[in-house]
Amino acid sequence: MDPIKFGTDGWRGVIARDFTFENVRRVAQAIADYVKEDQAKNARKKTPLSGPIVIGFDKRFQSDMFAREIAKVLEANHLNPTLMAESLPTPAVSFMTSKLGGAGVMVTASHNPPSYNGVKIKIDGRAALENVTQGVESWIDRTAPTRAAEIKTKSFRDQYLAYLKSRVDMGKIKSKLKKPVVVDYMHGAASGLMADLLPSKQLIEIRSAHDPLFGGVHPEPIEQYLGALSEAVKKNKAMIGLALDGDADRFGLVDENGKYLTPCQVFPMICLYLIEHKKFSGKIVQSVSLGYLVERICKEKNIPFEQLPVGFKHVAEKLAIGEAVIAGEESGGYAWKGAIAERDGMLTAALFLEMCTTTGKTPSELWKDVEKRYGASFYKRIDYRIHRPIADKALWTTKLIKKLPKKLLNTPIKDLIQTDGLKIVLEDGHWLLMRPSGTEPLMRVYAESDKPERTQALLDAAKKWVAPSLGAH
Repeated sequence: MDPIKFGTDGWRGVIARDFTFENVRRVAQAIADYVKEDQAKNARKKTPLSGPIVIGFDKRFQSDMFAREIAKVLEANHLNPTLMAESLPTPAVSFMTSKLGGAGVMVTASHNPPSYNGVKIKIDGRAALENVTQGVESWIDRTAPTRAAEIKTKSFRDQYLAYLKSRVDMGKIKSKLKKPVVVDYMHGAASGLMADLLPSKQLIEIRSAHDPLFGGVHPEPIEQYLGALSEAVKKNKAMIGLALDGDADRFGLVDENGKYLTPCQVFPMICLYLIEHKKFSGKIVQSVSLGYLVERICKEKNIPFEQLPVGFKHVAEKLAIGEAVIAGEESGGYAWKGAIAERDGMLTAALFLEMCTTTGKTPSELWKDVEKRYGASFYKRIDYRIHRPIADKALWTTKLIKKLPKKLLNTPIKDLIQTDGLKIVLEDGHWLLMRPSGTEPLMRVYAESDKPERTQALLDAAKKWVAPSLGAH
């Protein structure tokens, strides 16, 4: 049987090759066995796995059918599952686990190409940590899957919309809208939700039709896939362009000029607004692959700051246990105190609408405020394919450190951060991160500086180190 491995955020595979009905049933049975084991161990007390299980799905090819199979297996195991009646964003599943006090299973491959699908596990309003996913993996194939004939379905759309409305005053935003707003659903699970959240003639929705091929692009809200949003913003003279990925937990931003703003620009904009307008105080956490501007903001305002491994679950955990008030990652995931500890593209989109209407500033003006006070940011990431996955990141990092010079681009190396791969920080604050994927034959290389040509030079330097030894191309 094919091995089932959970990565940074779930198990994914190519549809009909790895992601098959048989393999999905295997995963569902392993989830059932893990939950039953937890319930047996904690029979006399309530745990996050004590309650009902909500099963959601995105708009990928046959996601609804895969979700139905998971529900049938869980029902046969007497775990009280409820299948969502319609496709909703992954954060809707996370929210329901928080509200109902149970677990959640989401059928989605998030931002991956159309040929992929996957399964995410949610507990207590956020992504399951490694101890859970490893526990589920340990149960694979120990019990043969069983299936029930009947399952429960229920609509959770109104509950999720009510949650979003409770976090941001959409009525106030609507009253202050002076120019159009464009929302790009990228044919994903959030399609149509903004019209319910913000019923306004100023709202323009694009790529909302159901299309399992996602219009021929990856449903990832990054610059190379947001040409349609950029053009729609310019054509309609809109105030802002908001983009959501395939399962709507990631967010992308296009300003009023049609220009894409990177997560290294978006996150400091969010932080500065929450600190100065919402009076947030407390630690800010981010993935090690995110930029230097938030650290500069924290230093100026004497706010604690911490960098954590890549994967939103790591920063979300700090938020969930009360050790942080704002969390972000480089792939477009953001969360803050007062909401569930989960990235939510719809909530972030609503926050940006609030930011613009409250301050009376456009996205480019909000960004210029950050840039003027804390410096410019030119960020870029490149993925190199390698011969095989790096099994031991720590060993790989140790070997790479021995190759490093004392200076990079004529600038002394100030710090080496080994949180997740190797992050080289220069004296001027510019940085380069080389991070092997633990599950795929990929080397992810990230860089940020105050000039695009310098960022590219940092990436070129990294390629010289990783390509000869790893066969990158």
